Amino acid sequence: MAKILLCDGHNLAFRAFYGIRELSRSDGFPTNMVHGWLRSFWRLEDDCSPEQIWVFFDKGGSKRREDILPSYKANRGLPPDGFSEQLNWVKRLTTALGYGWREQEGLEADDLIASAVRKMSAEENNLLIVSSDKDLSQLVSPNTKQLLPPPTANPKLGWRLLDEAGVKDKFGVSPSGILDYLSIIGDQSDNIPGLPGVGPKTALKWMSEYGDLESIIENAGRLAPKRFCSVVYEMRADLLRNRELVRLESDLDLDMSDCPSVNMEEIKEILLELEMNKSWEESCRRYS
Repeated sequence: MAKILLCDGHNLAFRAFYGIRELSRSDGFPTNMVHGWLRSFWRLEDDCSPEQIWVFFDKGGSKRREDILPSYKANRGLPPDGFSEQLNWVKRLTTALGYGWREQEGLEADDLIASAVRKMSAEENNLLIVSSDKDLSQLVSPNTKQLLPPPTANPKLGWRLLDEAGVKDKFGVSPSGILDYLSIIGDQSDNIPGLPGVGPKTALKWMSEYGDLESIIENAGRLAPKRFCSVVYEMRADLLRNRELVRLESDLDLDMSDCPSVNMEEIKEILLELEMNKSWEESCRRYS
């Protein structure tokens, strides 16, 4: 079985951007994100020894989700100064390092990763999703695990690997329950509102008693605490809407047949143009 990394490009790019600050070329062009990106992926190469690395980027938001909820991700605002300027360099470097990458207008990286998991699981590969996004935990299975990068606010936690048991320990539900769980509590990072006043403990209690979202709605009159009976019934359409927002698209037609080879000339051109001379020297040692 081939070990293949499926990486959430924007998730890791933001982590790289905030993990290293105030690095720039002599003319002031920022290079902090490129530095952080390179170090993170070298760490992944060393620790995971994958046969292939694929990176997936958001492009243009999610039209499907925005049609369902116009305020979806409206809380995020514009990228920080210096981020967008470096993103094209990151993509160019990604190809030079021998990684495949994909983006598709109107789709999020999560959906591309879900489709990659479906495609590559059928080929009996050993898959590792690299992202801190909790939505992706619903994809964890016997041959698919999730690697969480160290939080920028608490890097001492280090990289954490989630298998099926790890997902249950972290969230209180198995991977198959993540969809309904997030539909109930919402997802603040994506601006998906959960049921008012309902937190993880209550959501987990209901799921333990009734199994899934449809059964919770069907048994709205029996829920405890009693004050939520009418809330669940009156907001049942919102709950089902949330589930459609959290649901990942796994049926996209995704071509993953052309993972490139390491291109030393391109790596040299990129790193020297960005005045990352020490990184170029290390590249020579790594890929010689």
